[in-house]
Amino acid sequence: MATLLIVHHTPSPNCQALFEAVVSGATTDEIEGVEVVRRAALAATASDVLAADGVLLGTPANLGYMSGALKHFFDQVYYPCLDTTRGRPFGYYVHGGNDVTGAVRAIESITTGLGWRRAADAVKVTGEIAKADTEACWELGATLAAGLAD
Repeated sequence: MATLLIVHHTPSPNCQALFEAVVSGATTDEIEGVEVVRRAALAATASDVLAADGVLLGTPANLGYMSGALKHFFDQVYYPCLDTTRGRPFGYYVHGGNDVTGAVRAIESITTGLGWRRAADAVKVTGEIAKADTEACWELGATLAAGLAD
């Protein structure tokens, strides 16, 4: 069975709604043969990444950057996972009050360094979330999981 690891930082109701939509898409009944593992960014480890077949990341944009929790995750897993996870499919979503550019740039830079392969377009949300945003996150979760299905 394939494993999709969802690493998230959900400090706000908006981030929680996006996270729940991602999980709902990834765990939809139509997708079989994929275990979805959820880890808070401060609890996720290199072992979690090494055991996963794909990774889905979620973060708020704080002061123009990804959350400190997601940065901590990357700091912990970067070198232990560098050679072993090249080509690993990933996706991500970001929520910010008015701008997510810095957070997106940082995630793209780090995942490029890891050699991960973006398997779906990023979901970038600013301000209050709308139905289209949660639908996009549902699609993101479903796309990543379906790509790992048997």
